[in-house]
Amino acid sequence: MSFTTSFTVDQTPLQVFDAFNDVRGWWSEEIDGGTVDVGDEFAYHYEKVHRCRMRVTESVPGRKVSWLVLENHFEFTRDETEWVGTTITCEIAGKDGETEVRFTHHGLVREYECYDVCHKAWTFYVGTSLRALITTGEGRPNRQSVLPAELAR
Repeated sequence: MSFTTSFTVDQTPLQVFDAFNDVRGWWSEEIDGGTVDVGDEFAYHYEKVHRCRMRVTESVPGRKVSWLVLENHFEFTRDETEWVGTTITCEIAGKDGETEVRFTHHGLVREYECYDVCHKAWTFYVGTSLRALITTGEGRPNRQSVLPAELAR
């Protein structure tokens, strides 16, 4: 079973798509590389605790974005392969004047040593930060190696 979370907003599917692609606006200001077009690769890092490299593998405006995890390192896990080869998707569907956002990290399973930390982090970044970016224009990403207060505990 993979990690999935979803929510509904009043904004249009295209507004959601644009916000999701603004990875620096909801996940971390410390993203290097392109995050929008198929084939783009970007690197994320938070101090020495976590770093990864992603490739955009699918981008359908107003409908779906997919990333493939190419490399990953957690300072706190023994298994260096956790996340590598997994896929992250954001599926977007308009219905009844609202837009449903469904985020899935395919392959992020309970057996992973990072699962509890990753579950908490994705729940915050997607459910709080991305949702805020979509609805208010202001997300809650990591700012220059400073975690949001909810994750620093």
